Amino acid sequence: MPSLLIIGTGRAAFHLGNAFKKAGIPLNGLVGRDPSRTKELAAELGTSAYLIGEKLPSADVVLLAVSDDAIASVAQALPRTEAVVAHVSGARSLDALDPHKHQGVLWPIQSLGAGTPMDLGNIPLIVDGNTDHSKQVMQALAHQVSNRVTELAHAKRQRVHLAAVLTSNLPVFLVREGQRLLKEAELPSDLLGPLWETTAARVTELGPEKALTGPARRGDERTIEQHLALLTGDPDLQQAYGVLSKLILKAYDH
Repeated sequence: MPSLLIIGTGRAAFHLGNAFKKAGIPLNGLVGRDPSRTKELAAELGTSAYLIGEKLPSADVVLLAVSDDAIASVAQALPRTEAVVAHVSGARSLDALDPHKHQGVLWPIQSLGAGTPMDLGNIPLIVDGNTDHSKQVMQALAHQVSNRVTELAHAKRQRVHLAAVLTSNLPVFLVREGQRLLKEAELPSDLLGPLWETTAARVTELGPEKALTGPARRGDERTIEQHLALLTGDPDLQQAYGVLSKLILKAYDH
């Protein structure tokens, strides 16, 4: 079982760190910039806290649970060893980990929000590596915490990442905008909660083709025009509504 050093103290480090701890993977340390946050999370994970720039313990895998934009600079600051240096991004390539000899990816296809530690047992984990050794190590690490491990090269990871954003991030933002419209009209935003829960359940059970409803799916262009008129004072959202409605109308031959 590979030992692990985690760099980062955000949500990815929190959820992955707890999953690794639960699986019994040796955590050789947690590295961060903020002393109090690093010490707090390290204590929760039952490991030692280190600050960026300090001498770090050795480990089989150095996992960079940092923002996409920080991966390259953090990787370049690490000493060159035989460890697999890996990131948790679905969008970044292995090149971001240059110049390390063994590079890897461990990306969970899941929104890692705040709250209690997430059970990753049925969450798809995507892995990759630039050498046979790094691929084997990342596979071994991922299989300790998930039953759904898939190896994908960068081009396919990018496609999955795009699909994940369309599936998760954009709809959640639209829920936010829907709640904002209700609040502006002094209406309770929780009116949309049951709709969101039912829609998600139906998509999971039936698939999006059968679960999709609404005026564009029915070809009700008059209702669409009325909605667009209501959004006159919000041109960006009006444009987004119009584009998405056109996509649905076209997809269903209206």
